[in-house]
Amino acid sequence: MKVRSILLLPCCCLLILLAGCDTQNIKTGPIQDEPISIPLAENNRANVELKMGAGEIRLTGGSPQLLEGTMEYNVPDWKPRVRTDSIGDQTSVTIEQPSSVGGIGNVHYLWNLRLNDKALLDLKVNCGAGKADLNLGDLTLRTLAVNMGAGQVEVDLRGTPTRDYEVDISGGVGKAVVHLPTGVGIHAEAHGGLGSINVTGLQKRGNSYENDLYDKAKVNINVKVEGGIGEIQLIG
Repeated sequence: MKVRSILLLPCCCLLILLAGCDTQNIKTGPIQDEPISIPLAENNRANVELKMGAGEIRLTGGSPQLLEGTMEYNVPDWKPRVRTDSIGDQTSVTIEQPSSVGGIGNVHYLWNLRLNDKALLDLKVNCGAGKADLNLGDLTLRTLAVNMGAGQVEVDLRGTPTRDYEVDISGGVGKAVVHLPTGVGIHAEAHGGLGSINVTGLQKRGNSYENDLYDKAKVNINVKVEGGIGEIQLIG
């Protein structure tokens, strides 16, 4: 097993970047539990985007609907905004946190969501400060894009995908760990910013990383990683 490391950034840089953040206290109240359920359309194809500035996202598969779950928050102004549209033969869903300024103290903000395993998905997750646990190995992905900020993101793609898909990870000042599936072809392009990108379980070939199954297996996954000034681990 090989581990490749590009560059490690001192932690002091992260502190400098965060020093200018607004840390004023905000008014909190009782925890609100907002249920969400979006039915699966006949076309069985969807574009789903999650936008959270500060808090925690837990996302997995296993829903009979297109998307379902609960959203918990104790800042009244942070009630999540949910928008659904039909564009051609595709359902579009956007869930967005209205604001995250001053999110300190006893703030509680959690999205606990499940997606349908069979729907063909273009999935985009934007994470700011906080934590995202994305267990996506059972989903039918077409594309996956994860943009991370100053938080911690774990993306678990381990499963048995039945079609090719594209993964695009953009790093910020936080940490991201990406677990890739076995039994499929993997091609990864990893470019570091001021942080570090560590690649395990793949062989370096030229300017990219691959496993022995790439371009030979029935299913191939292409991964593009753009590091920021945090840390990204890519585990094959």
